[in-house]
Amino acid sequence: MTNRRKRWETRLPLMAVVALFVLFFSGTMVHAEPPVSTPPAVTDDLDGESLRTALRRSVSYLEKLPPDRIVGEQPRRFTAREVLDSLRVFEKSMDNWDCRECWLREFNNRFELIPSSGDPDLETVLFTGYYQPVIEGSLVPTPEYAYPIYAMPADLIVAERVTLIPSVRAEKIIGRFQGESVVPYYSRREIDELGSLRGQGYEIAWVKNPIDLFFLHIQGSGILQLEDGRRLLIGYAGANGRPYRSIGRLLIDRGKIPPEEMSMQRLRQYLLDYPEEQNEIFSYNESYVFFRFLEEGPLGNLEVPLTPGRSLATDSRLFPKGALAFIITQMPVVDAAGELVGWQSFARFVLNQDTGGAIRGPQRADLYFGTGFEAEAGAGYMNRPGKLYFLSLKSPAVALPIGR
Repeated sequence: MTNRRKRWETRLPLMAVVALFVLFFSGTMVHAEPPVSTPPAVTDDLDGESLRTALRRSVSYLEKLPPDRIVGEQPRRFTAREVLDSLRVFEKSMDNWDCRECWLREFNNRFELIPSSGDPDLETVLFTGYYQPVIEGSLVPTPEYAYPIYAMPADLIVAERVTLIPSVRAEKIIGRFQGESVVPYYSRREIDELGSLRGQGYEIAWVKNPIDLFFLHIQGSGILQLEDGRRLLIGYAGANGRPYRSIGRLLIDRGKIPPEEMSMQRLRQYLLDYPEEQNEIFSYNESYVFFRFLEEGPLGNLEVPLTPGRSLATDSRLFPKGALAFIITQMPVVDAAGELVGWQSFARFVLNQDTGGAIRGPQRADLYFGTGFEAEAGAGYMNRPGKLYFLSLKSPAVALPIGR
């Protein structure tokens, strides 16, 4: 769900407030934050099968890459071979998963956990959540279904510009030709309000209201529920290259929603309460997502299906793609009505399998919650500081898998 895309979050200004309150724990016990050099207590609150599924999906991606391909620069440089070896050894170690003491002994012997940043001031990560929405849709426009979902337009071009000074760097350029010049591609306002793409055959489906459409763009994929009972999976195909800007941040800055109240649910309610402001608010985020029909998914930026609770989105410019990571943060506790009633500390292994337009820098991560009401509720409230570690084999000699 590559755009992602997020969000409504209060973002890094909160970090200065919450950085001292990140929790470390073992089992159900909560401890004060240890020194940076102290390794975290390793535990996992989910089932082993979901972890195996996510592991194998990362392996399927990494096996297709040249072994010496650099797949991440932080917290240190990783090659595809290094990440792949780590995944294979870890999966083999899961043969002892049901004997936690046995497994933990083997884990500590073979692996080290590397903090996401070597700078203590950047070690605290803001975790948010995303999900796959189910939206009522139609494959033909009607008075009821009037808001189009667009496929990737043919006139959108993607190119690379290489700079040599101060260092060699490739920058992706997205735009369109205007005469002999390349100009930025149409903005959200130009597409949705001014109709820059209307009637050109790029519409693949229509939905009932612009709020659902906007949140589909934020999440990056979804399920269309058709009136005949069919469900069609749609996913990210590309974007217009315009910068992502958080409308949640906009409403906080304007004093419309207090920072402590901000959530996806609160944001949606504001848009429902003030329909006359919708176009202006939506246009603030110029980023626009184009979609395609999928056979399976949702797919992350590795083009492998995401695993609920196990797939993580980070800045793809920084962290190793497909890598196994370990997170410590808090999960929203939501009642049957979808209301937030508290927070529960947790720790688990996740796979770095996605990215997002708003997931930028070493202090942001987005956890995939899945599909359905519970996933939507949890992802909507998820906004907590925590810690992110990446796994690395200690040494080739120690790391050789048993029986290989």
